[in-house]
Amino acid sequence: MEEEVIDLREYLSIIKKKWFIIAILCAVCVAASAVYSFFIAKPVYQAETTLIVKTEKTEGTNTVTSDQIKTTQQLAVTYGEIIKSRKVLDDVIKNLDLDESYSQLSGKISVSTVSDTQIIKVSVQDTNKSNAAKIANEIPKVFAKEAIRIADANGVEVIDKAQTPVNPVSPNKKMNILIAGVLGVMIGLFIIFIIEFLNTKIKTPQDIEKELGLPLLGVIPEEL
Repeated sequence: MEEEVIDLREYLSIIKKKWFIIAILCAVCVAASAVYSFFIAKPVYQAETTLIVKTEKTEGTNTVTSDQIKTTQQLAVTYGEIIKSRKVLDDVIKNLDLDESYSQLSGKISVSTVSDTQIIKVSVQDTNKSNAAKIANEIPKVFAKEAIRIADANGVEVIDKAQTPVNPVSPNKKMNILIAGVLGVMIGLFIIFIIEFLNTKIKTPQDIEKELGLPLLGVIPEEL
């Protein structure tokens, strides 16, 4: 236990002597992250719309069975794949006259289903906040037609239309700077211990006993 305490003190002493390395690297990383986050990275905005898949009622009644609801929930997953299909997105590109390819638009869109419901969420991310909302609102229009044509769906209704976002979802400037600061500290510590590891000079009388295994007979003072 005593040796562990001594080692810990040695490590702290090493860090204390070369703290400026950590400070410099931390400052450099934070500055680089701040420049990137505030001046280089383009803000990305996200618009969301929610859809609900209609459930077919039992013929001659106004009721819906649990099996019908379960089937509709399973279909919602299938519809999520249809939303990102080339046919749907190509029509969206054509209708909005977008200057991008299918793969580019597909990369901006994420589709998810709310667990145990018939609700589908469509999220669109774009560097242009207006485009994000336009695309998110155009997708349900095109998809509703294709869902009926391809899957013989009962219909899809929009619950919430996408609104033009105000604040970007990325970059997260504060988080980027915080991560950069922590990374700078870690790199600084790594460099300090590498320098110390490669330095094989004997600096203190105790190093003689520790490194060479020889007893210390005496110490000549620097000044008599």
